[in-house]
Amino acid sequence: MYGHWLANGWVVLATLLSVGACVLIHYEGLTVVSRVVARRHDSERRRKVLYGILGVLALHIIEIWLFGLTFYGLVLLPDTGAVTGADPLGLFDAIYLAAMCYTTVGFGDVSPVGPIRFLAGTSALTGFVMITWSASFTFLEMERFWRR
Repeated sequence: MYGHWLANGWVVLATLLSVGACVLIHYEGLTVVSRVVARRHDSERRRKVLYGILGVLALHIIEIWLFGLTFYGLVLLPDTGAVTGADPLGLFDAIYLAAMCYTTVGFGDVSPVGPIRFLAGTSALTGFVMITWSASFTFLEMERFWRR
């Protein structure tokens, strides 16, 4: 009984740390992307939007890796859960699962079982918010540089 609560505690703690790190990475990353794009002296201003898009995609890939590493680490702990369809769970399997969750594509050939489902659901919510935030950022950057 005690081991079950401890495993759940590890999952909740790892999830909260991952979400917090993801939000900080996204906030600071968008700040850097915005500054870099604004300072570019390209003759074609629309190219700045392209740089912004590449920066946003890089942030999402970093965040997916963060969640993937969290899945990978949690599965190594006893009673935190497993991933069906990947036995044993490899690093790239964990990254793939994180990408499916983060982008809200959903489960297919791999899916979480046990307490790590909390991480899966929370990473989906976080990914949805981060993708929406990026869309807003991209829209504002396009308004600023596209039509000038």
